[in-house]
Order: sequence, then structure tokens, then C-alpha cells
Amino acid sequence: MDREFITQMTSDSLKLIRTENKYTQDKMAEVLGISKKTLVQIEKGRILANWTTTIAICALFRHSETLQSRIGGDPMEVIELTAHEVIITPREKTLGGYVWWKNIDEHKKHRLQQNHLSKHYRILDDENYRILSTFDEDAAMEKWEAMKGIL
Repeated sequence: MDREFITQMTSDSLKLIRTENKYTQDKMAEVLGISKKTLVQIEKGRILANWTTTIAICALFRHSETLQSRIGGDPMEVIELTAHEVIITPREKTLGGYVWWKNIDEHKKHRLQQNHLSKHYRILDDENYRILSTFDEDAAMEKWEAMKGIL
């Protein structure tokens, strides 16, 4: 996933996210810090949200079922990866990856997983804390092999 895809997906989902949260257009525009005119243009597909608005939508509505089902889990994790390419810290508690994730490998209750939708990789510890997230398969495999050697 890249910025353009995430922006397009978020823009296409904005009306659903708004109605899912029972917000009027006025309220949603206020929450996002954009004009109602801009919100209407995005909802009608005439323009795309800019990157800053996309980040705001993903941050403020990260628990939206609409967003999570379109992006394959926590939208902020994908936003962070898009901006930084690899996330190693901080450790963040996850739900364990039983919906949008496939286990690639397991070692002493640690798991290397790949997201079905975004295709990014992550490593979880034995308590489902995220140790690493990346779109780079080589980086994920390198970290995974290094961790297996010290576990």
C-alpha cells in the first residue's frame, strides 16, 4: 500500500465512516478540520482527501469497522508504515492477528505474520505485542531469523 492507495480508499470510505459514527456533514467537517464544502466534494468523489486529512481520518476513526475492513486491521499501523517503512518501537499490544493475518512462521510462541489485505509483515511476541512492522519482506525475514537465534 502507498499514500495514493490509502488516500483513495479513505476518501471512498469517508461517507460510510461518517454515517457509521452518526455524524452530520457539519460535525464531520468540524472533527476533521476541513470545510463542509471540501467534505461534500470528497464524499461525492470529485476530489480526494489530502494526506493530512487522510491521516486525521485514520487516527480519529481507527476503530471504524469500515476502515478496518478496507485496510485489514489498524489503519494507523498502515499509515505509520507508509511514512516510516519499518516500525520497530514502541511495542504495541495487538489482538493476535486472527482475522486479517496469516502466520508465516512460529517459534517459541512468537509469530511472523503477513496481512492479507495490505501485505505488510509483523512480528508478535508471546503476549501479542508487536515487535516489528514493515512492508519490506527481506527486513522482516532478517529480523525474524535474528530473533529466533536469541529466543
